[in-house]
Amino acid sequence: MRFRRVLDAIRATTRRRVGARRLRVLLGRRVAVWLTVAVALLSILTGVAVLGSPETFGPLTGVIASGIRRTAGFSAVITGFLLLISALDLRSGRRAAWLATVVLLSVTVFEAIVQSSVVSFPVATLSVATLVVLVLTRNRFDKELDLSTTQIAALIAVSGALLYGTVGAYTLRESFRGVETLTDAFYYTIITASTVGYGDATPVTGQARLFTVSVIVVGVSSFGLAIGALVSPAIEDRLTRALGTMTDTQLAERDDHVLVLGYGSLTESVLDELDIDDLVLVVPEADEPKLPPAAERELPVFVADPTDDAALDRAGIDRARAVIVASDDDATDALAVLTVRERNPEITVVAAATEGENGPKLERAGADTVVTPAAIGGRRLVESALGGE
Repeated sequence: MRFRRVLDAIRATTRRRVGARRLRVLLGRRVAVWLTVAVALLSILTGVAVLGSPETFGPLTGVIASGIRRTAGFSAVITGFLLLISALDLRSGRRAAWLATVVLLSVTVFEAIVQSSVVSFPVATLSVATLVVLVLTRNRFDKELDLSTTQIAALIAVSGALLYGTVGAYTLRESFRGVETLTDAFYYTIITASTVGYGDATPVTGQARLFTVSVIVVGVSSFGLAIGALVSPAIEDRLTRALGTMTDTQLAERDDHVLVLGYGSLTESVLDELDIDDLVLVVPEADEPKLPPAAERELPVFVADPTDDAALDRAGIDRARAVIVASDDDATDALAVLTVRERNPEITVVAAATEGENGPKLERAGADTVVTPAAIGGRRLVESALGGE
């Protein structure tokens, strides 16, 4: 099939960079995410094991009290769950997620040492290794934290509700049964705002009951707002998948992929040769009517101008392995090649020239390889007619 030569051109021009690319993949964002997930799961399992085991191991045997070890086991479970959440956010490449993960991994190392268990030291070792990977890949986590107004409001609402309930309950502690310390007040606020209400922290005066009513109203409202702020992006993600477009979060997760710029007569054939998880199709709004076939196959489509700097940055031009420029407009392709070269001078660029005389122009624009499908097709026709291979 003649279109395979487009892919063959990519493989030929990128072969000399295989070593560097493999190293980049090894130290890529995905490795950091999966290592963090592994540490999180081990931290949870180890914490549970330490809670049920009195045996100690290591240089701190006999030094750390049993109560402190169990507390470290309990906190390790919480830290593990927080690491799982942090790992999910790491996929977006946010600097805030990177910092949070580094802090949590440091806490995990400390907890593993305090636990003084034979099962805790592997967690410490893996945590240190993950920290090293995160440090080496820190440049891949450079996106600023971009919270929506709703998410900021939800964060403020939840924090305010917890602060209001904790301080109020502690101030009115003499009017409550089972509330004596700040920990008791915080516990009371959580079980009240979440409507669990175990009954071990209860109001005994009218003033305390009115305060409890206010905690329920404020707490339920704030937690409801927070859930909405979390669920809305997930719904948006599902809608964008249904419409055949990608969100910024999905784009940020792509690494070492192939960017296919434009939608032309060659595009479907090129897409057939690439793995869905290994590409991003960038098409302008004018070509959206051509997208239904791509949407039906759930191809990763990003609707944006392929010649726009910001669009290429969002599509991960700095993390991409190669670029294929193959629309039916050679002038647009030349501008796209120039833009790609400006954003990433080292990336491999393969372009398809609709008109044979435009091939040298695309090369001057910065394409490493230019393929002319018409010329290739004509050559194959002649070879077939004359009985060639």
